[in-house]
Amino acid sequence: MNKLVHSIADAIDDIPDGATLAVGGFGLCGIPEHLIAALKDRGTQELTVYSNNCGVDDWGLGLLLANKQIKKMIASYVGENKTFEQQFLSGELEVELVPQGTLAERLRAGGAGIPGFYTPAGVGTLVAEGKEHKSFGGRTYLLEQGIVADFAFVKAWKADTYGNLVFRRTSRNFNPLVAAAGRVTIVEAEEIVEPGELNPDDIHTPGIYVQRVVQGIGYEKRIERRTVRKD
Repeated sequence: MNKLVHSIADAIDDIPDGATLAVGGFGLCGIPEHLIAALKDRGTQELTVYSNNCGVDDWGLGLLLANKQIKKMIASYVGENKTFEQQFLSGELEVELVPQGTLAERLRAGGAGIPGFYTPAGVGTLVAEGKEHKSFGGRTYLLEQGIVADFAFVKAWKADTYGNLVFRRTSRNFNPLVAAAGRVTIVEAEEIVEPGELNPDDIHTPGIYVQRVVQGIGYEKRIERRTVRKD
């Protein structure tokens, strides 16, 4: 039952080249930054990554991108990363753009054991190419597949050693979905407590979805784009 791993390096040690990886966070909010940095240092290659976005040039998943460790990126937004643009235009990086709601539902479906679902999002666009179309009630829908990744990286505010998780404010975005969608879910938490210390009503992800928990130390908590009033 105790899922505590004593170091971040140990937590990611068995991720092989060519793995599929789901990563929580939204922009730079709630990203598992220490797990990502450790994977960069490990040098794991040929990754297929599912995430809302690919970080920025020098932070988050942008670190893996700059190190050319990502083979394919499945994301809903890619507008803050110049390295991403360069690799995509040069053909080094394969990209699949997914509507944000569809990406969220694909992760949720995969975590729930649902292999596919129909959605109207993307009908009549490039998103629809090569996908099954079906009509319900006179409206056309696309068949989208659920996502189950080999590994998942999640950032939690609090966790207990059994893997029960609490997310704080906006970081409760893609993290719960990603936690459910990984065959092996690895969590870095700002605070780790003993079982029974978390109020059951406050738990967002139950420990059944989590295989490893590691303590994260020192969070920068960047603001992705700071806007101030001009006098």
